[in-house]
Amino acid sequence: MKNFTLSIVLLFVGMVAVNAQPKGMGKNDPDAKKLLDAVSAKFKTFKSVQSSFSLKIENSAGKTLGTKSGTVYMKGTKYRVSVTGQEIFCDGSNVSTYDKAANELTITKIDPTANSITPQKIFTNFYDKDFLYKLNDEVKSGGKLLQPIELTPIDKSKPFFKVLIFVDKKTQIISSTKVYEKAGNIYTYSVAKMNTSAPVNDSQFLFDAKKYPGVEVVDLR
Repeated sequence: MKNFTLSIVLLFVGMVAVNAQPKGMGKNDPDAKKLLDAVSAKFKTFKSVQSSFSLKIENSAGKTLGTKSGTVYMKGTKYRVSVTGQEIFCDGSNVSTYDKAANELTITKIDPTANSITPQKIFTNFYDKDFLYKLNDEVKSGGKLLQPIELTPIDKSKPFFKVLIFVDKKTQIISSTKVYEKAGNIYTYSVAKMNTSAPVNDSQFLFDAKKYPGVEVVDLR
């Protein structure tokens, strides 16, 4: 479970490596496109976001292999993800990942030419060029009416074969995302609570070494 959060991040990185849609592929559902665009446009209007979330991995038999919960802060291109044992800070230029067990911080520089994923992209337009998508039948969950959108990767070499996005029809915000691996595991990212008007100070996105006595810094920039 030490690298649980990292595995999720890497999974989404694999989801959004940019590829042009090949000729001869099926067509996208225009209604799904309309809803996805509306969700993306609305999220981009938020100046800052504070959200609590849960991450869960299940096997093909429905057995839970691991769970974690945490908090994410987002503001512009900056973000901070906090879960048990790990924190990720991004100030817009660098990403600093802190491992509590090792008391170690790894710093890397953001490559502007890379198509890396960020928490912001999970809520916006990561779907543009890499998936075929369609609307599924509406479902009710926790008193909410959700509109599922099924995404199929165009690149069949990906380790997953399907992604389900559940959009809250009332708020037009993504409620949860399920990623179905070919190996049988299911990764679920669920939003427990989201505050789109919370004041978020820029200091949230900077690692303060004074708060982590004895931390070892590995600077890979």
